[in-house]
Amino acid sequence: MALENTAPITIETTVNTPVEKAWEFWNNPVHIKNWAFASPEWHVPHAENDLRKGGKFSTTMAAKDGSMSFDFGGIYTSVDMYKLIEYVLGDGRKVKIVFEADADSTKITETFDPESVNPIEMQKGGWQAILHNFKKYTETN
Repeated sequence: MALENTAPITIETTVNTPVEKAWEFWNNPVHIKNWAFASPEWHVPHAENDLRKGGKFSTTMAAKDGSMSFDFGGIYTSVDMYKLIEYVLGDGRKVKIVFEADADSTKITETFDPESVNPIEMQKGGWQAILHNFKKYTETN
């Protein structure tokens, strides 16, 4: 499936928590392990994060039954604390995450280049499910 010249995909959510907590839960590997997966059948057994321009991150997403796993990682190209994170994935795709603070809530908008294997709607749904897990985890912890 060729997806050349496909526009970036954007997803978003508003988390009912101050931006400082949202930022901490988004970037701390202790928290990443609790939300960075799309469904309850998956988990994150390993996460590393060096949040700075030029820093690297790596998250291992795995099926709980051991049937499959993959590493999701890249290099940060821009970090503006409590506002913006940009990175390039290992395959060259770009991702931009914007944090917008508003009193006791934080709007998170994530824009990413699609990959060329899975349908656009599947990619959007998967990333949105992970963002939903982030919202649920952050609001209940």
